[in-house]
Order: sequence, then structure tokens, then C-alpha cells
Amino acid sequence: MRKNIDIDDSLLTKLKIISAFEELSVKSVMEKAVSFYVEYRENERLKSLSEEDREDIGLLLLMLQADRTDVVSREEIMNALD
Repeated sequence: MRKNIDIDDSLLTKLKIISAFEELSVKSVMEKAVSFYVEYRENERLKSLSEEDREDIGLLLLMLQADRTDVVSREEIMNALD
């Protein structure tokens, strides 16, 4: 997705310097910075959650990773519970 954003000139200059040292494009440096910030904020938010909320998020992440095409019959579930 392409979005135009306004960036302060001093920040843009710093991004250009960093990109020259890292031998990356300014776009790549910005993407890395945003990814780092988002991950940092997610970790900060997880630390502030209660144990029950962490379990809920863990269950949600597991459910998102599940193969939705894999189907089990009702009988198999009932047999596993017995």
C-alpha cells in the first residue's frame, strides 16, 4: 500500500544519513523503525496485561495458526473426552 506522509526536514536528513551508513534505502530504514516501534509497544502492552488476558491472547494466536481445513467429527471429539 502506498501512503504519503509528511516528515520533518531534520528527521528526513537523519534518515538519509542512517540509510547511507546502513547501505539501505530511506524506505527500508523507515520500515525497520516502524516495525521495531510496533513490536516494542506490543511487548510493553503485553507486560501490563493480567495473566488471564495473556492466556486469552495466547489462545487467540494459536487459533489463528490452526489449519481451518482440518476437520474432526463430533464422534472423535467425544471419544477423546472420554
